[in-house]
Amino acid sequence: MKLISGTANQALATGIADVLDVPITSVDIKRFRDQEIFVRINENVRGEDIFLIQSTAAPANDHLMELLITIDALVRASAKRITAVIPYFGYARQDRKTGGRTPISAKLVANLISKAGADRVLTMDLHAGQIQGFFDIPTDNLFGQPVFEKDIKENFSRKERNKLLFVSPDTGGVVRTRSLAKMFDSDIAIVDKRRPKAGESEVMNIIGDVKDRNCILLDDIIDSGGTLCNAAQALMDQGAASVSAYITHGVLSDPAVERITNSIMSEVVITDTISQPDAVKKCDKIREVSVSTLLGEAIRRIANDESVSKLFG
Repeated sequence: MKLISGTANQALATGIADVLDVPITSVDIKRFRDQEIFVRINENVRGEDIFLIQSTAAPANDHLMELLITIDALVRASAKRITAVIPYFGYARQDRKTGGRTPISAKLVANLISKAGADRVLTMDLHAGQIQGFFDIPTDNLFGQPVFEKDIKENFSRKERNKLLFVSPDTGGVVRTRSLAKMFDSDIAIVDKRRPKAGESEVMNIIGDVKDRNCILLDDIIDSGGTLCNAAQALMDQGAASVSAYITHGVLSDPAVERITNSIMSEVVITDTISQPDAVKKCDKIREVSVSTLLGEAIRRIANDESVSKLFG
């Protein structure tokens, strides 16, 4: 196989390369003065099994175009198979029509990736499971639960784990939350909220008994942090002993860092699917765990035509 990295998250790509003990193929990715993107593959890839690693995080459109152009370069260089490894799939929150005359952008992006020439997609914790069906090519959606399970066992004492309660910040995340709760034989709670408009939420009720429990909020994306911080405050108001959060994708747009710093949460744990700026890295309440081993093993299994689903039992 050959690994190729875009510019979106080169640190994660390096981690995956270390796990697989495979070097990253040399690629030149440049931008002209008008911000047009130019890509040149500096090594022979004819007949090779290529894994192209590129999250489509901010700036989402630049990184998406970079992904598409690199795929096109690989197709024209006669690569045998191209797997687009997209740790964070941007536009995933636009997975349905939210009103009249609105797009389903996740489907459009899936079409673009397929039409560009990708043969397969590997991603993590899609915002909605049905997005897998938006692709007309094989798509593997990995889950962050094994990484979170390991981290919780390392950072919570046995006594603390006996009082764990896993909380879904909305009804859409119940399946994800229940899956991790089963690993600890724990209960779940649900935050009942309403969203007056995009980017804002209001907690209406907590479904479940949270009194004296160590609550862990679990979600796929944290953007501005409003939903998470409001949910944490509501849990503490209901008598929770502590509140922390485990989130797969740390989008963390302003003013997320400030909100988390000033929140009642003890810690927010994110993965490295998105490359973070210094402001996030310096925040004492935000900690990052790596998914390089999980992605690396999935890539190895795909390259060897082995089962990926067995990674999750």
